[in-house]
Amino acid sequence: MHWNSFSEFLAMGTHGLYVWGSVGVMALLMTAEPILLLHGRKTLLIRLKRQYRAERSEATRDRRATPLRSKA
Repeated sequence: MHWNSFSEFLAMGTHGLYVWGSVGVMALLMTAEPILLLHGRKTLLIRLKRQYRAERSEATRDRRATPLRSKA
């Protein structure tokens, strides 16, 4: 297509609001996606580390509570 001016290009023949709104939403989503993925990964790692520490602590507590049998 050929536009006579930059304002005609932005107007896109009365479809400018739809076109540029769509471009803006897509740019926002493409920016937000990696940020949300990194945040989710960080949250997951924190949760897994906390769970690992709790399970390790519980296993240590169980070993201490169970008396060792002497070999006779």
